[in-house]
Amino acid sequence: MPAAPTPDIRLPASLLPADGRFGCGPSKVRPSAVAALAHAGASYLGTSHRQAPVKSMVGRLRDGLSSLFSLPDGYEVALGNGGASLFWDMAAVSLVDRHSQHVVFGEFSSKFAAAVSAAPHLETADVIESPAGTHGAAEARAGVDLYALTHNETSTGVAMPIARPEGADPGSLVAVDATSAAAGIRFDPGAVDAYYFAPQKCLGSDGGLWIALLSPAAVERAERLCASAGRWVPTSLDLATALASSRKNETVNTPALATLFMVVDQVEWMLTNGGLDWAASRSEASAETLYGWANSSSYATPFVAKPAERSPVVGTIDLNASIDAPTVCAVLRANGIVDTEPYRKLGRNQLRIAMFPTVDPADVAALTHCVDHVVGALSR
Repeated sequence: MPAAPTPDIRLPASLLPADGRFGCGPSKVRPSAVAALAHAGASYLGTSHRQAPVKSMVGRLRDGLSSLFSLPDGYEVALGNGGASLFWDMAAVSLVDRHSQHVVFGEFSSKFAAAVSAAPHLETADVIESPAGTHGAAEARAGVDLYALTHNETSTGVAMPIARPEGADPGSLVAVDATSAAAGIRFDPGAVDAYYFAPQKCLGSDGGLWIALLSPAAVERAERLCASAGRWVPTSLDLATALASSRKNETVNTPALATLFMVVDQVEWMLTNGGLDWAASRSEASAETLYGWANSSSYATPFVAKPAERSPVVGTIDLNASIDAPTVCAVLRANGIVDTEPYRKLGRNQLRIAMFPTVDPADVAALTHCVDHVVGALSR
C-alpha cells in the first residue's frame, strides 16, 4: 500500500530553527568546517597521506584529543579506517584475551557482544542485558579480562556512568563504546582503558574512521596479543600495528581525508571555546530544554523513565498513540527539519533528536515549538 501523502502544513518562518539538522548520525557538520575544507582545496585533498600535510593533520588530531579529554600520562591516541563497528572486531582479536563481559541495553551495545561470541578463539561473552530505555551495570566476575561498556546508547537515548567494576580481576580492562558520547558527555578517562568512537556524532564529521584513547594497560594487552604466535590477527584488525602507525602520525591505510580534516576542525573549535566542559554544557542545555518540554507536554513523554539515565546528546521522546509520529516527522522534513525519526528497530511512536555540541541549543528550543505547531495543526 502506498504511503499516505504528507499533510500540507507550513511552519511559520519565525518558528523555524536556524539549522534544521537533528540527525543522530551522520550528524550536523558545521558550515564553517565545510568552508575550511573547501578553502584547503588542492593543498590538502588529493595529496599523499604519507606526506607532511596529512601527517600534520593526524598529529593535530592526536594532540587535540589528548587535550580535549585531559588524557592521563601514558595514554595514547590511535586511529584507523572503518569506524566503531570495525573496532568491535579489532577488540575481539586485539584486546579480549579469553573472556569478556558486556553491558547490553540497545542495538549497538549488543553488536560488540555478538562479535565476541562469534569469535572462535574466545569464550562466549558474558552478557548483562537490560530492557531498552534502561541500563545495567558491570559485575566483577572471576575470569573476565575485559569489561565492555557503552557510554551512550544511540538507539535508545540512554547514557550510563563509566566506572571500573569493583573487585574485578587485576589486569582486566574496561573498553567503552563512546561513538555518540565522545566530546559531548563528561567522564574520567582514568576509569577506562579503551575509549573508542567514530567522528560522525559529537565530533561533527563524517564516518570512516575509528579513534581510540588507550591506556598503558590496553597498549600492553594489544601488543602482547597481536604478537602471539597462537593468535591469527589480520593486519586490518591489528591494534598494535595501528598504534605504531598512529605514533608516526599516519594510518595503516589511506584515510578519508575530508573526514579527518573536519574532525580536527571540530576538536579545535571545541578547544578554542572551552574544551569538553564547554561542549558538554551545550548538550546539557539542549537536553534540559527538550526533556523539560516533554515533561510539560500533554502529548509527549521522555522514553527513558529515569532522569539520571536520560542522554544529554540523544533525546528520545514518545508521543501519545493518538499522534502519528511518522506523520509529524514527515511534516517537519517537508519544512526543512530533518532526521527526527526514531531508531528503526526500536519500533516506537517517538522522535529521536540529536543534541550533539554542534547543534545550537536555541535550535532545539525552536524544534519543540515546531512540533507543537505541527501536532496542533494535525489535531484540528
